[in-house]
Amino acid sequence: MASDIKAMSAELARDPQSVVFLELGEALRRRGQLEAATGVVLGGLEHHSELVEAHDLYARLLVDAGDFRRAQQVWSGVLERSPRHLEAHKGLGFLAFRESDLETALEHLELALAADPTDPSVVRGLQTVRGAAAEAAVETAAETAAAAEEVAGEDRIFAGLEGAEHGLLLMDDRGRVLGGRLLGAQGEDVSDAVAAFLAGAAQEAERTARMLGLGEWRWLVAEGPEGNVYVTPPTAETLLLILRDRSVPSGRLAMLAERAGDVARQWLERQQL
Repeated sequence: MASDIKAMSAELARDPQSVVFLELGEALRRRGQLEAATGVVLGGLEHHSELVEAHDLYARLLVDAGDFRRAQQVWSGVLERSPRHLEAHKGLGFLAFRESDLETALEHLELALAADPTDPSVVRGLQTVRGAAAEAAVETAAETAAAAEEVAGEDRIFAGLEGAEHGLLLMDDRGRVLGGRLLGAQGEDVSDAVAAFLAGAAQEAERTARMLGLGEWRWLVAEGPEGNVYVTPPTAETLLLILRDRSVPSGRLAMLAERAGDVARQWLERQQL
């Protein structure tokens, strides 16, 4: 190997435009002489700037040196010149996998496999990335199911009650949603925003009732052109909101609130057991 390097170095010295710099740079790279290899390759690129194999070798040297961002840029440039370049797709697939970008890694490795279906490193890489992608899909599905179960658990507080899916909301006195759900005019979930606002409104109602000597407040009713809202505290630390359209009179709202309040208190008691 040492004699080969000497011979290639001598040839390159005699003819600086010789493409032997590719073999010399690769030989130096394999020996771990990265600085020397990089100098040889950059010198060769001055004479052969369009030689994609030289750019590919430079990208691999950059990876060896830990300059992954620059290596990605160089390999991307290789693909602009040669869209089916095997090593560039392999390299970009490796970098994408390193950044946990499994979709991009799969894309590049599948293109590499199309360029050379017999390359064992590509086959192994695809197996690794596909396995990681499968594991990630399982984890994502599990997280989604857990989140759905949590939301469903909150909705089940009022299961069976009228409007449980969109017009009943239980929150604590700090504005944190405990159960139920509230939808806006466009069907969007406004539970968190309403709960945060209502916590302050309830505090103001309590303060006003105290200042006027009215005792503890028991409910708030708001009527609007599109619907009516009824708010009541099932416990000292919680608030219950009921939303219905204008066809439901305030007396009916009060009855619904009483029933939902009983359900909320029972649920809260179970949480403390």
